[in-house]
Amino acid sequence: MIMAVDGSSIDGSAYLDVVHLAQRSPGWLDHLVSFWSTYGLALFGVLAAVGWWRARRVGPAAAVTALAVPLVVVLAFGVDAVVKLAVREDRPCQSLHVRVLEACPAPGDWSFPSNHAAIAAAAAVSLLFVSRRLGSVGAVAALAMAASRVWVGAHYPHDILAGLAVGGLAGLLMMTVLRRRSEILVGWIVSGRLRPLLVAS
Repeated sequence: MIMAVDGSSIDGSAYLDVVHLAQRSPGWLDHLVSFWSTYGLALFGVLAAVGWWRARRVGPAAAVTALAVPLVVVLAFGVDAVVKLAVREDRPCQSLHVRVLEACPAPGDWSFPSNHAAIAAAAAVSLLFVSRRLGSVGAVAALAMAASRVWVGAHYPHDILAGLAVGGLAGLLMMTVLRRRSEILVGWIVSGRLRPLLVAS
């Protein structure tokens, strides 16, 4: 039998304050936050695509950096998933038995850290290496995504803070290493069939 962690003792009261506020808020606001919480990660894909398209006109090294954004996000998600399996914290809606905007996940769908927050943070930090403007937009979007996950009842506040930290650190470390090795990757890609990915026609 798997023993799961109960995170309600950490900031369960803060979680309940947010959830109760969501219950008293206008319906249009809850719908908007729920929509963002569910589909908002797509924005980071758009930002990554825009960053790559622009980077091709800057130079091959910039294009390699931009192409790395999706890979970094996937790796950050993997790190986050490993931490989830190690901690095994129950979802707050399971521990506190409270009505929330988002359907409560089944037992075994662990809460700590937040996947959404980790993905958003990894994308935002990675995008900063591509473009400060895109990275800044990504940072605001990442904070909004993290907050929305508490609003809809999916996570405790400490879940999203941990997710932001995991994703942000993973993005920073991997993009820093990549930048130091970008010239090697450029030489390998430019000499092959993938050259159009780095050089604008």
